[in-house]
Amino acid sequence: MAGSKRSSASSSSKSSKSSIHINPENKGKFTKDAKEHGESVQERAKEVLKPGSKASATEKKRANFARNAAKWKK
Repeated sequence: MAGSKRSSASSSSKSSKSSIHINPENKGKFTKDAKEHGESVQERAKEVLKPGSKASATEKKRANFARNAAKWKK
């Protein structure tokens, strides 16, 4: 019974185009930050996520999202 619930949940999530909703106010903030530092988005994400980075928790979350989102197009 639990197996059937899981399969229907996973199939319904595959049928929807995107379940990620970004607040329009926050769209592009990490890209802007990367450009201000003269880096690409992925270079900036790598820098922010390094151990010992003094980046804020919000910036680290954005960097992690950027790294994960880069994989979606592949």
